[in-house]
Amino acid sequence: MIVREEIRLVTGNSNINLAKKIAAYIGVDLTDCTVTRFSDKEVFVQINENIRGADLFIIQPTNPPAENLMELLMLIEASRRASAMRITAVMPYYGYARQDRKDRPRVSITAKLIANLITTAGADRIMTMDLHASQIQGFFDLPHDHLYSAVIFNNHIRETLKMDNLVVVSPDVGSLKLARATASSLNAELAIVDKRRQRANQSEVMNLIGDVKNKNVLIRDDMVDTAGTICNAAKFIKQRGAKTIIAACTHGVLSGDAINKINESPIEKMIISDSIDQKDKNLSEKFIILSCSELIGEAIHRIFDEDSVSSLFEEKMPAS
Repeated sequence: MIVREEIRLVTGNSNINLAKKIAAYIGVDLTDCTVTRFSDKEVFVQINENIRGADLFIIQPTNPPAENLMELLMLIEASRRASAMRITAVMPYYGYARQDRKDRPRVSITAKLIANLITTAGADRIMTMDLHASQIQGFFDLPHDHLYSAVIFNNHIRETLKMDNLVVVSPDVGSLKLARATASSLNAELAIVDKRRQRANQSEVMNLIGDVKNKNVLIRDDMVDTAGTICNAAKFIKQRGAKTIIAACTHGVLSGDAINKINESPIEKMIISDSIDQKDKNLSEKFIILSCSELIGEAIHRIFDEDSVSSLFEEKMPAS
């Protein structure tokens, strides 16, 4: 019987702060490694400690720029060549997840391509959180632990914000499953904003299914990128008589002028997780960042101990 010697954590440059928090929760130091650039900007990776026989977890969200993905692939490959016993790619944010189908001629299903690259690099296991589409798990022919941020967000909303007369709003049909689960957990009503997307990263609100008049509103989504969808939804439901509007999105991509849009919108608080590092984005006081480090750290603990990960969650997404 082969026994893994110890748990080891490695990180690239994508989200070092989150990796440090996870390491602190588990009670280990991050394994020393060098992840840098040559003069021509090629990525260079070297693991500076012996990891032979280790149960290795590489913590690296794959949000833009693409070098974050390249760092992950090279860390996996270097760890395999260094004889780590098991390599788990921990991606709190799985980049390219929105490119998960061929919805127009001659386009790449990039979410599947990324899964193939990670598998070919030598990963043995995958961990993600709040995938844009749960079926992406099927792109991997590897054990896949899909974590849900619901326990983090719902506890904060329930215990800290304490919003009564609450309606949970899905900003589009794609977020309906998440919004419905949130409404069920918070004993709230549910409403849906129907939108018609004109082109990528642009949307037009068309209709509201449900009642928000004189209600406190929580807009729930898995990610906020350009913030067009969520800000348009907030303006639309404000016109329909909503009182306080709070938004909660797991992954704060916040590209382009998203932060300004949110600051100028009727959204009073924007709750995101630290799945993506926000240290250089100069967020306003509207933003509340909840850490997913304990959730991921506990999942890593359980995988290392060969315990159940699914039993970790008090609340998770209902079956389709």
